[in-house]
Amino acid sequence: MSTTRRRGRGAWAVAALLLLAGCSGTDSGEPEPPDGERPPSAGGSAPPSAKGRTPAPGRTPSGSPSGSAGPAGPSASAEPAGRWQPRPGTRWQWQLDGKVDTGVDVPVYDIDGFENSAETVAKLHADGRKVICYVNAGAWENFRPDHDAFPKGLLGADNKGWKGEKWLDIRRLDQLRPIMAARFDMCRKKGFDAVEPDLTEGYRNSTGFPLTGAHQLAFNRMLAGLAHERGLAIGLKNDLDQIPELVRDFDFAVNEQCAQYDECGRLAPFTENRKAVFHVEYELKPGEFCDTAEKLGLSSMRKKLELDAWRQPC
Repeated sequence: MSTTRRRGRGAWAVAALLLLAGCSGTDSGEPEPPDGERPPSAGGSAPPSAKGRTPAPGRTPSGSPSGSAGPAGPSASAEPAGRWQPRPGTRWQWQLDGKVDTGVDVPVYDIDGFENSAETVAKLHADGRKVICYVNAGAWENFRPDHDAFPKGLLGADNKGWKGEKWLDIRRLDQLRPIMAARFDMCRKKGFDAVEPDLTEGYRNSTGFPLTGAHQLAFNRMLAGLAHERGLAIGLKNDLDQIPELVRDFDFAVNEQCAQYDECGRLAPFTENRKAVFHVEYELKPGEFCDTAEKLGLSSMRKKLELDAWRQPC
């Protein structure tokens, strides 16, 4: 299977991290009840995120057992307007590499939308989990079954550190809308509850196109609209600078390495609005970030860059 991980801070950051980390784990924690690439923000995209495409190098298996099978525990989400709404502190598993280990005792799974079947989603649902559909929204991948649907004029510079990927011209909403709609339709037909579109901060990277923050806002809001039209929740991947403008459009956030770069406080608009922040660190140990994560209401764990089943939750 092709490795597809995501990035968070930027291509250059990904390459550096890969060299430093080589190949890089999972765990569980319970959420609060419903009541109750680039360096820090300098430019680029976020650090590598294994399959979610944010800043990640290649993947390699490793680690400790993902957890034992068992009930997912009480739900930490409400269903606003018929749509799933994960709450701050909700435990999760993020696996974009390898056969999904369905035995991790958490209420939420985030897995690759193309590489997993409706049967896998149904199995997770039967165990009481909600399931997020990972798709790459900001870059073309030559190994995806729909790669021919992208007009060549949409393809820009190589996404450095990710073989077979090229940045997309997100200004062309007219051409990208039907392609992304088809991907989100796939997620809905397979039974997913939400989508995690990756690479949603291309304007901070060297894409080959003169992208601006306004272009990114328009593209990200288009994605949010497509998801909501299909009854799917949607997460904002990294893109810290635009959180104030986008927090109302997205149902949760997915973040990589905010603790390492001392940026976790910038995710507060989500938790203050009772929206979950699903967060991972790759290099820091749980003891170095869990106290801060718990104070901020983040759903945090340590993972390997490959985003296989291994995890160390807070």
